[in-house]
Amino acid sequence: MRPEHLATPEALESFLHGFEQGTLAKSEWTHGAHLAAAAYYLFDSDFAAILPLMRARISAFNLSVGGVNTATSGYHETLTQFWLLIVAEFLRQRQPGSRLEAAQQAVAVFGQARTLHTLYYSGDVVNDAAARRQWRQPDLLPLPENRAGNQASPTI
Repeated sequence: MRPEHLATPEALESFLHGFEQGTLAKSEWTHGAHLAAAAYYLFDSDFAAILPLMRARISAFNLSVGGVNTATSGYHETLTQFWLLIVAEFLRQRQPGSRLEAAQQAVAVFGQARTLHTLYYSGDVVNDAAARRQWRQPDLLPLPENRAGNQASPTI
């Protein structure tokens, strides 16, 4: 994710508007961008409310840039839920003061951690067609429950 997208609240909102409208360049939809969007939406909401939103928006964005959502490409249910849970717990613990701070902190801490899921999952969850279609529980490390009763990450 380019630093200028996290420079001001207006820049972040403009970036997310591009994602939501499908006008963001495909190359801009990076791991950091996923994290920033998750933190932005989760800032004043919870996992249960944001999961369907992210599911729909990521799927729609993929189509808007010429991608597909199939068993081998596009939207990935397990990774989406995994990262939403990680970010939700991170925000619960950190309590950032604004959506911008939430996005900045999530990207700073997890932006280079694309493979964090490998600590929780054995095998190749990224290329697992079943995990792409539906949530797969971690089999190496558990995601402890947070106060909302959803599973979430260990203390970060």
